[in-house]
Formats: sequence, structure tokens, C-alpha cells
Amino acid sequence: MLRHAAAAVTAFAVLVAASPAGAATRDPVRDELRRIVAEDGWPGALASVKGRDGRIRDLTAGVAKLGTRRPVPVDGQVRIGSNTKTFVAVVVLQLVAENKVRLDEPVETYLPRLLRGDGIDGRHLTVRQLLQHTSGLPDYTGHLESDELSRYYEPRELLDLALAHPAGFAPGAKWKYSNTNYVVLGLLVQRVTGRPVTEEITERVIRKAGLRHTYFPSAGEQVIRERHPHGYAPDDTGKQFDVTDLDPSWGWAAGQLVATPSDLRKFFAALIDGKLLPPAQLAEMRRTVPAEGSQPGARYGLGVISFTLSCGRVAWGHGGSIPGFVTRVAAIEGGPAAAVAVTSQPTTPEQNDGVVKVLDAALCQ
Repeated sequence: MLRHAAAAVTAFAVLVAASPAGAATRDPVRDELRRIVAEDGWPGALASVKGRDGRIRDLTAGVAKLGTRRPVPVDGQVRIGSNTKTFVAVVVLQLVAENKVRLDEPVETYLPRLLRGDGIDGRHLTVRQLLQHTSGLPDYTGHLESDELSRYYEPRELLDLALAHPAGFAPGAKWKYSNTNYVVLGLLVQRVTGRPVTEEITERVIRKAGLRHTYFPSAGEQVIRERHPHGYAPDDTGKQFDVTDLDPSWGWAAGQLVATPSDLRKFFAALIDGKLLPPAQLAEMRRTVPAEGSQPGARYGLGVISFTLSCGRVAWGHGGSIPGFVTRVAAIEGGPAAAVAVTSQPTTPEQNDGVVKVLDAALCQ
């Protein structure tokens, strides 16, 4: 039913933005939000921006539910898809700082005999390669059907689905985005800590960063807990289906979190400003490789993306796409930060570029 739904968690792009309330001063983020709703067909859009002057604005455009005039709730909760990966990367790097995990150690050390398949051997790929998408592991989301996304998945089911297919390349040979990497990392966190990865993310990241509206849905939990816009996914004819309520377990450590734009903005600002990781681990996170096939000039670190804005500044962020919602977030060290969300899936490059442009405007104004 849903177009490209199974591949949705993989999506990420990099970023642009500005907003006007009064007649005298125009706000370019708000202008861009209104433009993408009017021209690109998004049902609704949200943004949270902290400018260079420290001023915070939470902005919206469009409607909360198609067929109504109800406005999008300001700073409403959305599913954040692959932005979840950055939370997991922070947990792993905290474990590195505690000498419980080593980045260049084979995955086999922590998860014996787990990774075996055609061209796949956990003795020959490292934790760093999982974090950086250079492992060569096949992406399980490419083998999920859209009508299978309403049921609950155990993480091992997702991994087994991936391991039924051959490796894409030898570990370290190239970069290619794969959600399977972060499912393995979630299992690694659980093996090393003896606790569910959901609890580790909550205690080590969500509470530490003071994120009051971010959570990892419980098993079987399909509704979004707080105020939120409805999320949609288009079918092959372009008709929008309401997919607000779904079982996100197929995203797990690769894409299951729910948050508000302001929490996403706060998280990435705290991360890039060194409040969640020691300097040595933050430096490792920011060691990048070219991310071929993504945004031109984008580079991927350990769970984060770097890219150059239209104003020449370098930003750090990530993105997420899951049926119903697309989110983009980025921060500049010691400077502005912004998060943008829209309430459907892109079907054209122009739609995706429009979301990116909002973020760029927010960080460059």
C-alpha cells in the first residue's frame, strides 16, 4: 500500500532555512515552511530554531490532519527515524570512554558467532565500521514489504533477514548506508551493559540532555504519546494514507525514537558542543568519510553527518525518514541549531531538497 515504506528509515539528507510574523520583519524559516507546504504538497511542517543570537522559535505550517483546518501543534511529537542512530552512537562512544568497548575491535569480541553469512564474518569487521556504515552488511529494510510494517519484530528477526543476503562489499572497502549496522550496535550495547538498549539510551542520552519529550516506544506501542500531527505516506498514485499509528519495532535501534523538533535541536547542539561525550570520543565521532550517493559534499562520521551550508559554514547533523514523517536536524559548534519535520514521505527530489532548504535557511540567517 505505502510507497517505498520499507526503505524509509534509511533516508537522510543534509540541510537549509528562516520565518515572518510581523509586517516589518520577515522570518525566512517560516517563509520556507509555508512555501514547502504550498508548493511541495506536505500536509504539515514543523521547525525549531535557535539562532546565532540565542533566540528560540518553534514554527509550523500546514494542517495537523488532512481534511481539517486544525493547525499543526507547535513543537509536536514526530517519529524521528534514523536520527535514532545518533543516540545509539553516543551510547556506544560513552562505553568506549568507559573502556568497555573499543572502536577498532572486531564485533566478534562482543557478539561471538552472531555475524556469519555470505561474505559476512564478525571476526573481520569492527565496531567503527558499524558506526560509520563501512561494514558492508546488507540492509534488511530493503527486504521488508510495506504490508509487513504493522507487526512487531524482534531485533534478531531483522538481523536474520539481513544475513540471508550477501555482503555488499568487504569491510572498510567503501561507504554505504545500512540500517543493519545499528541493529547490531543495539545488540552490542545490550551484551556489554546487560541492559536493554532502550534503557541505556534513556539514561545516558535522553535524561542527560534534558529531553522531556523524547522516548523509545515500548514493545507493541503504536500510538504517539503526546500532541502530534498526523503522519502520511503516499501510494503509487500519490494518494495519502494516514500512518500515524504503526508498530515501529522494525526500526529498533536504527530508527524507533519519537521526539519533538525542539528536543532534536537541543540534543544535537549538546552533542556538538561537547556536553554528551568526552573530547576524545567526540573527535572520533567527527572523523568522517565521503558519503557517496547522499547530499553532495556530505561526509559521514560515527553516527553524524557533516556538510557545508550555502553560507559556507560547516554543520553537523543527521536525518530520518519513516512512514509518516521526515526529519532533518543540524547544529553548528557554538552556534545555531535547527530541526525540521514534515508529515509525509518525499516522492520527488524537489520535495526532499525543499526540506533541506528550510534547515539551511535556519542555520545561515
